[in-house]
Amino acid sequence: MKLEKLIKRFRVDDPDHFRLASFDPGDTGGLDLDKDEAKAELAGDLDRLADLQERLYADDRWSLLIVLQAMDAAGKDGVIKHVMTGLNPQGCVVHSFKAPSPDELDHDFLWRAAQYLPPRGDIGIFNRSHYEEVLVVRVHPEFLERQRIPKDLIGKDIWKERFKSIRAFERHLARSGTVILKFFLHVSKEEQRNRFLARLEQPAKRWKFSMGDVAERKLWDKYMAAYEDMVRATSRPHAPWYVVPANNKPFARLVVAKAMIEALDNLDLKFPKVDPAALKEMEKVRKALLAEK
Repeated sequence: MKLEKLIKRFRVDDPDHFRLASFDPGDTGGLDLDKDEAKAELAGDLDRLADLQERLYADDRWSLLIVLQAMDAAGKDGVIKHVMTGLNPQGCVVHSFKAPSPDELDHDFLWRAAQYLPPRGDIGIFNRSHYEEVLVVRVHPEFLERQRIPKDLIGKDIWKERFKSIRAFERHLARSGTVILKFFLHVSKEEQRNRFLARLEQPAKRWKFSMGDVAERKLWDKYMAAYEDMVRATSRPHAPWYVVPANNKPFARLVVAKAMIEALDNLDLKFPKVDPAALKEMEKVRKALLAEK
């Protein structure tokens, strides 16, 4: 099965029946690409993405928002590094969402995400995102207390209410011309363990290691339940979730790249046409420039 056809396999089109356990983090769709083959395949995708980005910018009607969510060491940074490497930095902005600042805590939970949305013609990449508010905050209820929300507004349905707010937010963006692609890089607990060990054993990677990462492993099952609930509640045709098998890093990068290509291709992006009068003026300028020889 060609990888292009596999994209639908990882896109959650039926969220009501979504089960995270049905998605294997080690799945490669039966494709057995070695490192060099995967690199060559990705190189071709990057050329196509660069062309589509130029058309997106010139067309100036749409924007593309990429949301990356994952457990630690699942490969978000690698996707950004390897998939976005061929894009023009003038039209591509990456924002990493860390712990909210005091100013951000003084606003609603969607406010800080809204500050970094891509303008028309651009690609925006969220390394983590507004979804942290229904993931890490849900797993750590004490974080909710720091948001200083009136107690009367924090009920048993707060997560359903936040899902509803997110759906409305993303629906508004889609209606305004923002194409939204959301990727959950699904890594297994054992593979995460191996990657943590690699960070500890290789001096060049130790800086990436955090003791907090190990503590979060103890909450793995709670996180998986939160991710499953998140996908069920917010995967919609205008803002789909892709559950990307992430144990194989090159394969995960190819899935993200091809999903981006598919979405941009569907926009039928075109370079603006120059009107006849302007073409005549351009021809005069061309002749004048040629005459300078």
